[in-house]
Amino acid sequence: MNDSSWGAPPQAGYWEPTDQGHGHGHIQGPGHGHVQGAAPAGPAYDAYEAPQTRPMPIVPDVTDFGGHQDDDRGAARLSGTPVRNDSNPEPMPDASQPAPKPPKKSAGRDLSAAIGVGVGLGAVIVASLFVVKAVFVGVVAVAVVVGLWELTKRLEERKGIRAPLVPLALGGAAMVVAGYVRGAEGAWVAMALTALAVLVWRMTEPPEGYLRDVTAGVFAAFYVPFLATFVAMMLTADDGAQRVLTFLLLTVVSDTGAYAVGWRFGRHKLAPRISPGKTREGLLGAVSFAMVAGALCMQFLIDDGAWWQGLVLGLAVAVTATLGDLGESMIKRDLGIKDMGTLLPGHGGIMDRLDSLLPTAPVVWLLLVLFVGSG
Repeated sequence: MNDSSWGAPPQAGYWEPTDQGHGHGHIQGPGHGHVQGAAPAGPAYDAYEAPQTRPMPIVPDVTDFGGHQDDDRGAARLSGTPVRNDSNPEPMPDASQPAPKPPKKSAGRDLSAAIGVGVGLGAVIVASLFVVKAVFVGVVAVAVVVGLWELTKRLEERKGIRAPLVPLALGGAAMVVAGYVRGAEGAWVAMALTALAVLVWRMTEPPEGYLRDVTAGVFAAFYVPFLATFVAMMLTADDGAQRVLTFLLLTVVSDTGAYAVGWRFGRHKLAPRISPGKTREGLLGAVSFAMVAGALCMQFLIDDGAWWQGLVLGLAVAVTATLGDLGESMIKRDLGIKDMGTLLPGHGGIMDRLDSLLPTAPVVWLLLVLFVGSG
């Protein structure tokens, strides 16, 4: 998810960092960080900074417009009494005016567009999931390819890293299909072949930057398609559609709980150097919402599931979804960008939606296998 999902977002003017620390060198706007160069105020500062003696100021004669000496004004200036300039009077403050209201919190995104796109995506996913499983596998493969395109494009634009997209896209799609058809064994074989294809493909270009580019390519192959393969492997069980639905629901509920609680009660930053919008209160909201949803899903959706297993599952989802969100925040801050793409209005890119899902998939797959088996 994005940084604005977890609590009170940064003030207007905040953007992504350029110093890569998160902190990571934000281009700071008002309301973010300390104001540099501001002198402390108050009696203690005044007494310390003021000199012990002050010379008497030399005050010139004050003459009115008619050329006559204005004794009253001269005496007032010598005595230090403020003098009113009638020729240019200053307006008196209006005590009846109300104090300015603090700016309202803003989510930083078009919520109506975000909700509309989210509902549309959910409808496509649920329809493909419960109608024809193979169609859902195709949806996952398409999401993987688009996510790889976004990631490699940003790496090239911001860092000059040219991870080979063609072998990554073909190998990534094959990886998802292999995981669905052949299980974990098929996924590992496809991952190995994809990494080999990346190494060979990059040999067709000059050797400068070879190690950098193939390292980024292997990372991309693991980060996007390999982790997504566990979603396809969930689908192979007899209640595979219910398992995938549980996985999606818990991740969405975790993000929603983090947003709702962090937005309303968020005060203490969770990881300010990585994602200043996330709060500890938001994390507690994610854990609470996900555990309740997990208990309900395991009790009513998963064959032979128990509510207490759902509590464990919900806790694990909240933790992994948070770590996944922070992990992509690290990548984006290192690249100095706000979003991975612009394909989804109100959300950013595909990778901005997959950040919580990808690391959560293998954890949910493993826990469901341990709790109720792989069939």
